[in-house]
Amino acid sequence: MSDAVLFPIGNDHYAVVASSVREVVCDPHVTRLPTSAASVVGAFNLRGEVVPLFDLAALVGTGRTVRAAYAVVVSTPGGPAGLAVDGLPLVVALSTEVAPSDLRGRLGVHRFEGGLAVLLDVVELLAGGADMATAGAAEPVDAERMVPA
Repeated sequence: MSDAVLFPIGNDHYAVVASSVREVVCDPHVTRLPTSAASVVGAFNLRGEVVPLFDLAALVGTGRTVRAAYAVVVSTPGGPAGLAVDGLPLVVALSTEVAPSDLRGRLGVHRFEGGLAVLLDVVELLAGGADMATAGAAEPVDAERMVPA
C-alpha cells in the first residue's frame, strides 16, 4: 500500500502520490490569466510564490470545476502547480493496482477503503493539458466563477 491524496471530481475519485503534494490550500484567491490555455484557471500567491492553478476536471476530461474550493499544490520539474478541486482532499492508503490505464496521465485504478480511485501522473497530465488546449478540445475557463465569494 502507498499513501495518496484523494479528491473527488464529479462522481469519481482521483489521487496523486502523497509525496508529490506540497500542501493543500483552502479557497485560493485566483487571478485570471488572459489568453492562457483552457485548462488554466489562473494563478495564486502562495507566500510570495506565484503558482499556476489548473482545472483538474478539465485535464481529466470530466467537465469543469465549478469552484476552486481547494488547490492541491504539487511539485513538478517546472515548479509548483495547483490543481483546482471542489471537494476536500484526503490522505488515503491505496492498494495495489486493480486495473491498468493506457490513458495519458493516468497510472491505473487502485482500491482504497471506500471505493476505487484513478492514480494520476501529474507531470504527464499537465503536459497533456497544453496539448488539449491548443487542439481546441476544451472551452475557455471563466475564472471569475472560481474565485470564492
